[in-house]
Amino acid sequence: MELKPMPRIGDQAPDFEAMTTTGQLKFSQFNKDSWVIMFSHPADFTPVCTTELSAFANDKDFFQKHHTKLIGLSIDSIHSHVAWVQNVREKTGVYMDFPIIADLDMKVAHLYGMLHPGASSTAAVRAVFFIDPQGVIRLIMYYPLNVGRNMEEIKRVLVALQTADQYSCAMPVNWTPGEKVIVPPPKTLEELDARLANSEYEKIDFYLAKKSL
Repeated sequence: MELKPMPRIGDQAPDFEAMTTTGQLKFSQFNKDSWVIMFSHPADFTPVCTTELSAFANDKDFFQKHHTKLIGLSIDSIHSHVAWVQNVREKTGVYMDFPIIADLDMKVAHLYGMLHPGASSTAAVRAVFFIDPQGVIRLIMYYPLNVGRNMEEIKRVLVALQTADQYSCAMPVNWTPGEKVIVPPPKTLEELDARLANSEYEKIDFYLAKKSL
């Protein structure tokens, strides 16, 4: 199968239909009016993947609070997915009840650029796509097959994206919720004067100012 160009930040998330552990799913309907984090893993019944998807399941309340749905993917059959979900539930008590795409024909993995031939032609790398309620890809992470993701960073950037949208601001390095955000720089002389006169801002210089939310 010919590899398609990888989706980029700012692109509309490619639509697809697929069988998942929660039934047949059309992505554009699943994504409607909600943020989505879509993540791929190399294979079921593998140790790193088990720790990762268990972590997503354990943080289900956090993602629900932030109006975000989860959806996983690997190039395994639906029977393998269901057996793996049940195995993890039996062994650890963690129930991975979000949809996991059965992508045996690698259609979705190709569509989202999850296959990196230099790493493997038959297993999806650990990709993470943050997709907003308008279906726009807002952030992409890639991890190699042998390194697990950082769940705290995934949660941090989700909150950062949502905060940036809500308050029309930007986040400084290492920002975490509750810290000051960056105010967009002035684009006119009038905005510059207003910036300089604003006593509520922490002003490092006229172009770099922070505020509390």
